[in-house]
Amino acid sequence: MLRQQARLFTRLTMLTDALTLALAFAIAYVIRDRIGVGLQKPIEYLWVFLVVAPVWFYLLTKHGFYQSIRRLSLFDIISRVASIHLMGGMAVASLIYFLDRDQYSRSLYLFFLLLSLALFSAQKMLVRTLLGILRRRRFNIRHILVVGTQTKARRFCQLVESHKDWGLEIVGFVQVAPGILQERVEGYPVLGRADDLIPICKKIQVDEVVFCIPKDYVVGAEPYLHDLEELGITVRMVMDFFEESFYRKEISLFHNELPMLTYYPKAFDAQQLFLKRLLDVAGALAGLAFTALIFPFVALAIKLDSPGPLLFGQERVGEGNRIFCCWKFRSMHIDAEERKKELMARNEMKGAMFKMRDDPRVTRVGRLLRKTSLDELPQFWNVLKGEMSLVGTRPPTPAEVEQYENWQRRRISIKPGMTGMWQVSGRSAIEDFDEIVRLDLHYIDHWSLWLDIRILFKTIAVVVARKGSC
Repeated sequence: MLRQQARLFTRLTMLTDALTLALAFAIAYVIRDRIGVGLQKPIEYLWVFLVVAPVWFYLLTKHGFYQSIRRLSLFDIISRVASIHLMGGMAVASLIYFLDRDQYSRSLYLFFLLLSLALFSAQKMLVRTLLGILRRRRFNIRHILVVGTQTKARRFCQLVESHKDWGLEIVGFVQVAPGILQERVEGYPVLGRADDLIPICKKIQVDEVVFCIPKDYVVGAEPYLHDLEELGITVRMVMDFFEESFYRKEISLFHNELPMLTYYPKAFDAQQLFLKRLLDVAGALAGLAFTALIFPFVALAIKLDSPGPLLFGQERVGEGNRIFCCWKFRSMHIDAEERKKELMARNEMKGAMFKMRDDPRVTRVGRLLRKTSLDELPQFWNVLKGEMSLVGTRPPTPAEVEQYENWQRRRISIKPGMTGMWQVSGRSAIEDFDEIVRLDLHYIDHWSLWLDIRILFKTIAVVVARKGSC
């Protein structure tokens, strides 16, 4: 995954660099055209731009701009960009001198170099600054639990601590070595021993578990890999390790220093995930626009039908055990949660989920909203915020998650969705929660952007046909 994300980021960076070059050339032409005479049409100078582009990309690569620039200071960025323009400018100027000495505008080329230097310096510094700000403001933070308290574990912690803009946050340590349980390591709490690892991961937010243990304890870590896979938690190994039949594995160097073997519970492609997020944003904006159009009518119907608020917000569990407030148009009476305890005996779903036909808590308007799925329209706001996706697994309540078996928890290793495999597979006919989980895990294991698109079209067909609603 790290390698795929790096490739995606490199492609986006190269696209941004190409646009920066084009912008510098266009502005330089406009400025030179307005302050002087004798300039030919832009097409006459385009060949030099086509030469500049590969030269600049080569020099940007050699100076490390297509690797992580978070570790570069602002001075390093400016000095490297200046070096690129000095070397590249001289090389291309020599080519112009031999091929088109009399016709090519020297002032145009000079303006281009100055503007390119300024734009590239500003762009690289802006990207570095924004990435640092986003990470420091806890955007897309990854919560790390470190297994081990000895030298490698401390070194890993020090690297993370010295690079806050990486977006990694250590939540604590798990002690493997025998003896008295330490209270803190590098300022972080020791949350328990190895036997407590799985309960700890269930209790707190953990996105990744990093094993930093001596080789004497390697064999003892094997059983936890299977349990962590069932929980849907990524595992990293700061050492040479053995092969396992589960997880997708990737060997890499952390900070080009510590050898690490990573086991992924899901094999999502970073580039497709980026496109999935674009699809989510576009769909959420379109969905919210539609919601705004029908909001007055839905609001009036809800208010006339029963007392209470227009919207119902409920705590749900999202990706990696994150808690968020899931919004719906209210379709039940205001005392629905209290009355649920009385109705548990009539639960028609086997397992950690409540479902009941002809639920007496549902209002008259609520039945119509549920039948047409209009009650779920406010969830487009959750999608826009990034708490949910258009397509994913059903968002469970914290009480439901507490009843999950380990293998069922992997369904919360991705973002929940407004729709998913369960919704387009006859949700009213499914009465076994294990079957819902199997559909969700099938989605996780076989995910692709094309699968999302197919599910979205099937969802529209289900809603229009009013099949499977409950």
